[in-house]
Amino acid sequence: MPPLHEIRARYDDRTVTVYQAYGPAVAEPALGAGRFVPPFSFGRMTWIKPSFLWLMHRSNWAAKPGQERVLAVRITRDGWEEALSRAVLTTADPADVATAAVHVQWDPERSLRGAALNHYSIQVGIGRGLIRTFAEEWVVGLDDLTGPARKAAALVRAGHGARAQRLLPPERPYPLPGGLARRLLRP
Repeated sequence: MPPLHEIRARYDDRTVTVYQAYGPAVAEPALGAGRFVPPFSFGRMTWIKPSFLWLMHRSNWAAKPGQERVLAVRITRDGWEEALSRAVLTTADPADVATAAVHVQWDPERSLRGAALNHYSIQVGIGRGLIRTFAEEWVVGLDDLTGPARKAAALVRAGHGARAQRLLPPERPYPLPGGLARRLLRP
């Protein structure tokens, strides 16, 4: 059984993949440019999630209005760790949360069928003060995972969970530096 709080992600030596869901009006221009461009909002917090299944739960497998397109967002590991180093848990003192550049919250991880599991997934909210840095410096690539997400959803609905599982991006425990781990892995 996984630890109660552990970051699981798809990553390599240089990047971490996080997921976001948008409507076509935001996703199409971003995919065309290979980075976030207007009408992506640079004036509000954006939430990134390294758990594909959690995003599938949140977006109803790319069926929720305004979340019909699933993007895999590759960001630098340096950017990811910079964001986490500036994060405050959303359960912290409200005054600290209000002034934080980055918010972190832990939500129950989800199964293929959307059931809450007994361990948690991290959600990272990049605040307005860092959103341009995120979009213009940390993001190194965008991929459209809408097709595989919808195919996996159809397989799940048809009772073919093992086949759906094979379509999911591989995720493994992410090795946080010690200080970050002590600070963020406690709810």
